[in-house]
Amino acid sequence: MGTSERREREREEMKDLILRTAMRLFLEEGYEKVSMRRIADAIEYSPGTIYLYFRDKDEIMYALHSIAFRKFYQSLSVMAAEGSPYERLVNGGARYLDFALDNPELYELMFIMRAPARLIEKKGEEWEEGKRSYNLLRATVEEARDAGHFPSDVDLDAATLFIWSTVHGLASLAIRGRLEMFSGERMRDIMHNAMRTMLALSAESQRSDTGATEG
Repeated sequence: MGTSERREREREEMKDLILRTAMRLFLEEGYEKVSMRRIADAIEYSPGTIYLYFRDKDEIMYALHSIAFRKFYQSLSVMAAEGSPYERLVNGGARYLDFALDNPELYELMFIMRAPARLIEKKGEEWEEGKRSYNLLRATVEEARDAGHFPSDVDLDAATLFIWSTVHGLASLAIRGRLEMFSGERMRDIMHNAMRTMLALSAESQRSDTGATEG
């Protein structure tokens, strides 16, 4: 390995150390209470070293959020695979739950902490990383509607938000320790089955409402 390659590797390792340490501190101590100096102290470097990589803690949080949503989208990509739209919705929901259970710190940062949302507003930008995950779910819901699993006049955004918020609720309960009456794989199985039940009941309810209206 040449000198330039070694320096690049060392730079990436330092950047990764800063990000991992910052995420831990943000979650343990709260985003507002963590300073650049606090992060520097935690990794035993000077604050000047941190500033070589990130302009401020907002930029660190933004980087963490981008990394988290890229991993999240990869988990949800099963919804773009083969199979019926309804099966892909079920599989996507299961992968969503698995992501939250396997990456509780990232999930907390993405969907529970308030700081990331404020940072996006501050930048005045659309959150493209998060938007494409939402659009993937919405497109799958649209395909499920076109396949007859939901009424033809269903509000796609309302249906998408309903599915997302329900699965998010299950994930949030789990990572916050509110489902400790179930342990290990049993909790995972129950969450998957709860999500499947929600989707099945939702589709059946929509079909029943449409039938009653037509009758």
